[in-house]
Amino acid sequence: MFNKEEMLSVCTRLSQNTLMQTLEIEYIDAGEGFLTAKMPVNPRVHQPMGLLHGGASVALAESVGSAASLMFLDPEKFEVRGIEISANHLKSKREGVVYATAKIIHKGRSIHLWEIRIVDENENLISLCKLTNMVLPRRKM
Repeated sequence: MFNKEEMLSVCTRLSQNTLMQTLEIEYIDAGEGFLTAKMPVNPRVHQPMGLLHGGASVALAESVGSAASLMFLDPEKFEVRGIEISANHLKSKREGVVYATAKIIHKGRSIHLWEIRIVDENENLISLCKLTNMVLPRRKM
C-alpha cells in the first residue's frame, strides 16, 4: 500500500548532501503514479541573463523522475539510473518557485518512462520533459 509521508521522507533523506540539496529541491506531494517537488528560482539557479537555467530545470526534472521510480521498487533490492532525458523549455522565469510533477507513462520491469511538467506558481508551463529510467539490481557495497 502506498504511503505518501514515507515516500516524501525517503526522497528527503536521499537528497541530503546532493545536488538536490544544493538546488533546494523539496519533495512536497506524492500519490499513485506521481511525485511533485518544488525548487526556488533565484540567482543560484540563474543563467547569466538572470533567467532560470535550462540545466537547473533538467536537474529538477531528472531528480523528481528518478525519485518517482522508487515508488515502484524496493530500494534495498533495486537502484534507478536515468538513461535519457529530453526537455523543451517553453517559458522563462526570473524569480519565484517552480514545481515539477513526474507522472508515469510506462512502468516495465527494467524501464520506467516519465513525463515531467515544470510549472510556476500560476500553473504556466515552464518546461516539459521526458525521462527514461533503467531499473538495476542493487550492488553490494
